[in-house]
Amino acid sequence: MPAHEGHQEARGHRAYDAVVVGGGHNGLVAAAYLARAGRSVLVLERLDHTGGAAVSTRPFAGVDARLSRYSYLVSLLPRKIVRDLGLDFRVQGRTVSSYTPVERGGRPTGLLVGGGEERTREAFARLTGGEREYASWQRFYGMTGRVARRVFPTLTEPLPSRGELRRRVDDEEAWRTLFEEPIGMAIEEHFADDLVRGVVLTDALIGTFADAHDASLKQNRCFLYHVIGGGTGAWDVPVGGMGALTDALAAAARGAGAVLATGHEAVRIATDGRTAEVTYRTADGEGVATARHVLVNASPQTLAALTGDEPPAPAEGAQLKVNMLLKRLPRLRDGAVDPREAFAGTFHIAEGYEQLAAAHAQAAAGELPAAPPSEIYCHSLTDPSILGPDLAARGHQTLTLFGLHTPARLFAGDNDAVREELLRATLAQLDAHLAEPLADCLATDADGRPCIEARTPLDLERDLGLPGGNIFHRDLSWPHAQEGAGRWGVETRHANVLLCGAGAVRGGGVSGVPGHNAAMAVLEAREARPDR
Repeated sequence: MPAHEGHQEARGHRAYDAVVVGGGHNGLVAAAYLARAGRSVLVLERLDHTGGAAVSTRPFAGVDARLSRYSYLVSLLPRKIVRDLGLDFRVQGRTVSSYTPVERGGRPTGLLVGGGEERTREAFARLTGGEREYASWQRFYGMTGRVARRVFPTLTEPLPSRGELRRRVDDEEAWRTLFEEPIGMAIEEHFADDLVRGVVLTDALIGTFADAHDASLKQNRCFLYHVIGGGTGAWDVPVGGMGALTDALAAAARGAGAVLATGHEAVRIATDGRTAEVTYRTADGEGVATARHVLVNASPQTLAALTGDEPPAPAEGAQLKVNMLLKRLPRLRDGAVDPREAFAGTFHIAEGYEQLAAAHAQAAAGELPAAPPSEIYCHSLTDPSILGPDLAARGHQTLTLFGLHTPARLFAGDNDAVREELLRATLAQLDAHLAEPLADCLATDADGRPCIEARTPLDLERDLGLPGGNIFHRDLSWPHAQEGAGRWGVETRHANVLLCGAGAVRGGGVSGVPGHNAAMAVLEAREARPDR
């Protein structure tokens, strides 16, 4: 289960080198680095456990399945952080990248990417009838791979300028494609097949409500972070579930001397730029901690509320998250593909290029998409350790579904009713590609209820404090310097208050990068002022 810590600070007035507000993975990374450097650290977490959105839980009554309830795959976590902090944590690669079913010429078929180069080439030829699309795929992802190798190492360095990053990329076509023109232009230039185009575009839309040609390029920023992880763009399965990472981080921080205080909600930060006072609330009352630095592992909206500053523009999430436990994997209409391969990677549903455009247009007009796009993967095929021995022996499997183009505004009238309507429509799109209804494969919990739960953006805002349910806290930023970003991308207008959550520059995803960078900023500040 998520790490718990029972230190009671409510009545005391303690002084620390650093107070970290929020015990999510970025806050724990910052705490571990600072504590290992000999700094006194207090982590204030309002929930009764650490981990934030990167936790594992048993969501179904009486069922021994420990699911990654919110965040679920790992790509952006640098191995440097794992090594530096001595974390007992590992990931497992997936042998299949993706499978996308479709009906062509009245028959079910699809595109399986993975299982070796020759097999992938054959899958492209089977779908498209030729070699062109696969050759374009290789060229396009060869380009993104080169960018990944050059950009990913910069995430844990001081922010490069835009010009410095451009020189680092050293590829004008790649720079134009990813940093200057809407990603839709490159997709349409490189690929002709609608399904292939859609598979490429999905990486630009995870948690991001945008069209392929959005002039803001927020879809490009999303795409960039989805293809640079680890210098390869691979998305791996966290062994033991996502909670294994945050449990390891909590252990590392606590082992280095940090105090992890759960059930402690920060309510105010007062600072003169040199010393700060953090007021927090517990079930027993209020307390105050004094610190030289405060690191806020929360959204920019929460930061503004704590410091009394003007809040940024509202954020909005745009996803449906569904967790399921199955008695067995469903059979596919496309008999050429084994379900154990199809669901091992990312299973794309209603994500053709035109389908994605239609879904975005409908949602932008205030309607639920008629064919909601989503993608699924099965954690337990790669890592069965999250299942109890009895479930594993009986062939049970988990499914994680992530729906796109469902902005929070669509749920404002009646969150519960719209959630159910959207879930039915989403599963209907999946059923269209199955040889048996998914409902027939769902396991049941101790009370006889189907093992399925869905979370909308409004649910995530309520449960986790994500502004508007936005999994990135706000639109993702470019990984280079911009006005007001500071040296590390974590600085705020208060000299000793840093933003170490997903809303920092180079934040978003399960990366630990903002936590690392905020800790580096603190340590640099101390080194520059030996009198302190």
